[in-house]
Amino acid sequence: MRVRFLSRNEHKIDEASTILNSVGVELVAVHLPIDELQSDDVRAIVRNKTLRAFHRLGHPVFVEQTCLFLTELNGFPGGLTQVFWDTLQKNRVARLFGGGSVTAKTQIGYCDGQQIFHFEGAIDGTIANEPRGDDSFQWDCVFVPEGHDQTFAEMGKKKNEISMRRRALDAFAAHLEIRRHD
Repeated sequence: MRVRFLSRNEHKIDEASTILNSVGVELVAVHLPIDELQSDDVRAIVRNKTLRAFHRLGHPVFVEQTCLFLTELNGFPGGLTQVFWDTLQKNRVARLFGGGSVTAKTQIGYCDGQQIFHFEGAIDGTIANEPRGDDSFQWDCVFVPEGHDQTFAEMGKKKNEISMRRRALDAFAAHLEIRRHD
């Protein structure tokens, strides 16, 4: 089975492709820009992005949104994680929030042409006291998943076994499998 994924982020495309290929789903990357709704309501962001992607392509497509929810900030930045990260950057995030509890969540929206389906994966962790590992995939260099000593960046491909994106993609793949047999 083939499925379209609208994203310009090569790291996300690589992770999604690796995870979905392992369950027999071939990912087709679509690199169209879509302006994202700016909101703290992640579900609204995903719904809006999914609808816009489907209308641009005219084919079933999925999108994803991954966010950080800092306990110390009552769940902020949530849907505004990209703006938050771009503003503060790795060193300031580590300095200000190092040791603090955080939840990372990925929400996937999939439009099959008739309705939108939502899938979510989450993982708890802490913010590292200093960035560690490759910093090319944004906050992976400061996120330490619960029960681990390494940041996602230090884990490399092992991250795909436990990440919030893995959990959301597993739920999405299970949905696709059920629909395939309907």
